[in-house]
Amino acid sequence: QRALIAIILSLLAIVGYIWVRFGTARYGVAAIIALVHDVCITLGLVTACTYIAQTAFGKALLIGDFKINLEMIAAFLTIIGYSLNDTIVVFDRIRENRGKLSILTPEIITASINQTLSRTLLTSFTTFLVVLVMYIWGGPGLRGFTFAMLVGIIVGTYSSIAIASPILLIGAPKEVKK
Repeated sequence: QRALIAIILSLLAIVGYIWVRFGTARYGVAAIIALVHDVCITLGLVTACTYIAQTAFGKALLIGDFKINLEMIAAFLTIIGYSLNDTIVVFDRIRENRGKLSILTPEIITASINQTLSRTLLTSFTTFLVVLVMYIWGGPGLRGFTFAMLVGIIVGTYSSIAIASPILLIGAPKEVKK
């Protein structure tokens, strides 16, 4: 119960911080939806490894029967921080491009994503390479952590670009056509 209360309070704190920073709760809700997406996908793939671990495919990819332990929790928390940071970078650019406009349009979001795309992909790629080296040569003690991080980097990059930003349009006031 205490862990659940802590999770809910931390998510509310994230929404509150982003609400204050960007001026509307929509940004906070979009970021939380992206975080939940990232953790659920990563948790699902870690769970699927239980079934893949003993196959030839699993052994070739060094996949083990990963358990949810302290290292795995650390990986999930790192994924949350990584994804939240990436999402806020895109949101900052959206806010800059919107300027004083009262409405948010798909064109502003698209332009903002395009402006931050190279930075996002380069950062994710270099982080992915480092974690991949740790996955391959780090030994079995790090393998669960690094596997979750590899999945989380891919999913977190995708969600900050293709999930969190478009969610900002849901419930946004529509532009009046003249």
